[in-house]
Formats: sequence, C-alpha cells, structure tokens
Amino acid sequence: MTPLPLGRATAATALAGAAVGLGALAWGSLVERNRFTVRHEVLNVLEAGSRPLTILHLSDLHLAPWQTEKQEWVRGLAVYEPDLVVNTGDNIGHVDAHAALEHTLEPFRGVAGVFVNGSNDYYGPVPKNPFAYFGGPSGVTRTPTPLDIGRMESFFADLGWLDLNNAARAIEIRGSRLELFGVNDAHRGWDRLDRLPGALDDLRENVRWHDDRRGPDPISIGVTHAPYQRVLNSFVNNGADVIFGGHTHGGQVRVPGYGALVTNCDVPRGKVSGLSTWSHARKTAHLEISAGLGTSIYAPVRFDCRPEAVVMTLTA
Repeated sequence: MTPLPLGRATAATALAGAAVGLGALAWGSLVERNRFTVRHEVLNVLEAGSRPLTILHLSDLHLAPWQTEKQEWVRGLAVYEPDLVVNTGDNIGHVDAHAALEHTLEPFRGVAGVFVNGSNDYYGPVPKNPFAYFGGPSGVTRTPTPLDIGRMESFFADLGWLDLNNAARAIEIRGSRLELFGVNDAHRGWDRLDRLPGALDDLRENVRWHDDRRGPDPISIGVTHAPYQRVLNSFVNNGADVIFGGHTHGGQVRVPGYGALVTNCDVPRGKVSGLSTWSHARKTAHLEISAGLGTSIYAPVRFDCRPEAVVMTLTA
C-alpha cells in the first residue's frame, strides 16, 4: 500500500480526530447527560442495635422547565422510601424552573430533609467559556439574573426540610439521633465557618431528644454545596462523622483511565465524586460527593460521568 504524503496524512489524522471529538460531543450532549443512575453506598456508623437509615442525596439538578425526563426520574426515587433527604444545592437551572422543581420534589413531602444552597439557587446561569475551568474554579463573568430564592426556601420548608445554610439542627429518626450542620455556598465565599462552633454549642446545649434518658451519641453530619478544603477541614474539626457535598459534577467530562479533568474547587481530583474519607488534624470523616443530576443549560454535556442520585444506607 502506498503511504499518503505527509500533508495528506496529517489532514486525514486531523479529520479522524475531529470526527472522534464530534462523536464524543454528540454522545455526551444527546445521550449520557440523560442516562440517570442511582449509586448505592453503605456506611457502618450507627450505634450497635440501631435500625438502618436510608439517605437520599440529591445535588445539582440545574433544572430547566422543559427537562421532563429528569423531573419524572427524580420523582420516581420516592420508591426507595428514604428516611432523610440531603439536598446539596444548585437546584435551579432556569429563571422559570420553580414550578418544575416543586413538581419534581413533591413526592418527598413529609420525608425528613435538610438543604444548603448553591449559587445557582440565587442566580440564573450565564454563558461561560468551558475552557476557563482549566484555569481554576469558575468566577462571575457577567451580571446574572436573580432567582426567587425565597420561593424555593419556602417550598423546602413546606416539605418539612431544615435549612442548614450556616446553621445547625438536630433530628431523631428511627431511634437514631442526628446532629446536622452546614454552610452556604463556599464557591461564592458565603460560608461562615466562624459561626459553626457557636451554632453547634447552642445546639448541643439546648436540644431535647424525644427520650431524655441517656441514649446513643448522635451521628454528626456536615452538609456543603461546594466541598472546598477549608470547609471539609472545619467540618472534621467540628466533629463530623459523615460529610455530603456536590458542586463538582464529578468533573462532568472525564477521560477513561484518567478521571476528571477539573473539579471547579480545590478538592483533589481523586475525590471529585463518590465515597471516600477526609482527614484533618488526626480526625477523619466519611466524605460523600455527588456527581449531580444536571449541567448548566449552556454546557449540556457529560462524558464518562453519568448523572446520579445517591442512596446511602447507614447501618450499625
């Protein structure tokens, strides 16, 4: 076979590379970003003899009103009968998405839940250069559209969910005592880590459990939208046994065999999603980061990174 001249060979290689790239883009935008999956995890953290608890972790829906397939899939997660819903923010992906969000989460009315906000719950998405993420965590490049954060928070309160934005709360579920605390979006610098020790001291001093007799020590759960290291370190210092986070989208675009290219924060790439641990000052917590269920409407692509909800079972 006669080899192609160098110039023609280079052109053929470039065309082949372009075809592969376009194919990957088509797959990521038309197929994979809608291949919703449930990741199951088990943590042995409860006191001996405790009944199991099922936690449903939802994150980064970035919901738009026309995304009916995503809405119905999330509604169907009620089949897992969670004891607790943990929502780590960025629910809204369009200025007109509030009614769609309310429809999506209505099946969880009456289920115990907690939430923290991401910046996309306050402001609508804006177009961004996707290559800018390689330069570090994304910033605000233009004036975004304010969203009706009050409507979303009122709806969550009506569901019975507790607001953990720079706050601490306590609940008892199936005989297990849970101490929960969280921060507002660290990606925008809205986390008030300085408030956590006082909030936890007040909680521990004033909480009255259903059974006043000495019971099991509470499981301490930290909740954040963006898992920046300063937040994770603070959570561990404040006694977290388990930490839930989102924001990273699991990298959103991953290279098989290499993993995520970016994390959009300073969490190491190896912890960009999934269940791992986080250690600081000789203390360690379980770290659960969700790859999330959506993308910005201006970057609707996932590759080697399926959108996910997490069902975590806490056991003795």
